[in-house]
Amino acid sequence: MDWKMLSLISSPSDAEFDAVVGYLEDIIMNDDFQLIQRTFMEKHYQEFDDSEENKLVYTSIFNEYISLVEKYIEEKLRDRIPGFNMTAFTMSLQHKDEMTGDIFDMLLTFTDFLAFKEMFLDYKAVRLLVLCSSSVPGSKGKITSKGK
Repeated sequence: MDWKMLSLISSPSDAEFDAVVGYLEDIIMNDDFQLIQRTFMEKHYQEFDDSEENKLVYTSIFNEYISLVEKYIEEKLRDRIPGFNMTAFTMSLQHKDEMTGDIFDMLLTFTDFLAFKEMFLDYKAVRLLVLCSSSVPGSKGKITSKGK
């Protein structure tokens, strides 16, 4: 293969971006991160409701979440990539359209308030479903379907 052609396919910036995305996936899937996020959502999920109007308290919760989670992720990325710059990375996200899945959804909760709110509404729905199923005698907190 022609080396010039190879450099067009995968530039150093693409390789760096791909490395950061790989590290992000590791960080987000890590039990420590999951615990931080779950604890935060457990603390605040009852504030959210599925209405068109957004409560003022959502803004402070959103800002607290961004601060907590972004700080954690940035710290972990700097441990793995000396000189890592979160601002530069988030700017590069605007030019990358191949990033999909859980990582993109997570990053979207940092910048898109509606994605953040939806994350809380989803958590609340699951949480309430588990609470309701655990109050049914004999269910022991397990979600079961009829006839089984």
